Amino acid sequence: MVITTERLRLRPLTDADTDWWVRLHADAEVNRFVGSYTHEQAAARLSEIQQQWAQRGHGLCAVELRSTGQAIGRCGLHWWEQFDETEIGWTFARRHWGRGYATEAARSVLTWGFDALGCKQITSMIHQDNTASSAVAQRLGFTPLREDTVLGRPCVVHALSRDDFSSLGR
Repeated sequence: MVITTERLRLRPLTDADTDWWVRLHADAEVNRFVGSYTHEQAAARLSEIQQQWAQRGHGLCAVELRSTGQAIGRCGLHWWEQFDETEIGWTFARRHWGRGYATEAARSVLTWGFDALGCKQITSMIHQDNTASSAVAQRLGFTPLREDTVLGRPCVVHALSRDDFSSLGR
């Protein structure tokens, strides 16, 4: 599975992305809301992501610039068994913030999730203080659903239904 947009290419994450994953999350501004990873933690997380791809047909993707192939972030779907929800998430290297990449990547993942995968609703779990990601969610049509705690961090769970996404004209 590969998704392409005007500027981006999204492909499933693999074990080969371990070092890059560690570097992406090493920046204090990037990991402020999502945490950092040791090499071992990253390898374990990427193994979980690959298992989800195999079991559910979706997971997180590396986001690359189409023009250069450079990996600039991650975006994709994650199944949370304890919430019985499919969540979309995104994280980008700081030097690529403010260019619309998160919105562009997330919009393409939402289209894929609703159309190809048949999801009826997709959530986005965003740390309460992460105003930039909250703004991306709002641009995509998400609305706050509830407050919760995910991986020990307080967050606002936003939701978007397939019908609402379709009515926005994508």
